[in-house]
Amino acid sequence: MSALLRLALRAVARAGRFDVREDYQRVRALQRRLAALPTARYRTPTWDTFSDAPDGHRVPVRVFAPAERRREDLLLFFHGGGWVTGDIESYTPACATMADLTGCHVASVDYRLAPEHPFPAGLEDCYGVARGLLEDPGRAGLTDPDRIVLVGDSAGGNLAAAVSLLLRESGHRVPSRQILLYPVTHFDHDPATSPFESVRRLGDRYRLTSTEVQDYLDLYVPYPALRRSRLVAPLMAEDLSGQPDTLLLSAGLDLLCDEGEAYGRALAEAGNRVRIHRLEEALHGVITLPRFARPLKEAYEVIDEFLEQGP
Repeated sequence: MSALLRLALRAVARAGRFDVREDYQRVRALQRRLAALPTARYRTPTWDTFSDAPDGHRVPVRVFAPAERRREDLLLFFHGGGWVTGDIESYTPACATMADLTGCHVASVDYRLAPEHPFPAGLEDCYGVARGLLEDPGRAGLTDPDRIVLVGDSAGGNLAAAVSLLLRESGHRVPSRQILLYPVTHFDHDPATSPFESVRRLGDRYRLTSTEVQDYLDLYVPYPALRRSRLVAPLMAEDLSGQPDTLLLSAGLDLLCDEGEAYGRALAEAGNRVRIHRLEEALHGVITLPRFARPLKEAYEVIDEFLEQGP
């Protein structure tokens, strides 16, 4: 990437920054409006359903069917947005793209958001949906639970990793595969104290900043002592054995790059099958880019190869 393009990206990122604590409700509303326009950019058939969370409440799920179904896999998707923004409406274009480009059904989970519902509410919702489908895949029209693949981007990647850990620890069936897209895996994003070079190098340059990540974490986990929990920071887990085959995609211009890759290496060191791929010229949030964007095309080439290997 040229120096001029990097400068342009930094300028755009800075112009679009906001105060997470003060503006999160306005961001939610803006995301929904942007996702709805123009409606012609996706035509993937969808239907809405519900799944039961452990405490009995209903979790909305939106299912996307590809224009051409090429695989029997179901991608169970947890959206990003720092556990505070994002929902099945704002992620509808991204999930429609995911369904079409993978040839899979995609089930997007509308988990509860902080600060109204802090940790572990969102995780409980994702866990409940995943556990229910893995125990009874017939609810999703499947006969083989190994066809269920967990997918999450950013905070959603964090939730997918935490769900896999929680399933194994609870003695329940673990998914055969997971795709973690530039996930949050650590609790410290302060450039002065973070152990990761990408936080120090990229923490104030592009789309996502260190301050924003820390603000998101503060809203998601109001009690600082809990932020070191393996279910908030999966990289802190002492036992990473028995986890799904994992594809970990990182973005080279993302402050989360190093911690995501560190989690992939930790999974591999624990005996799991892992592929780590860095999208060198990509910013945080690749999966939400338009279909013609080169980083998105590269991402789906790698995802397609991973899915092609099967369970």
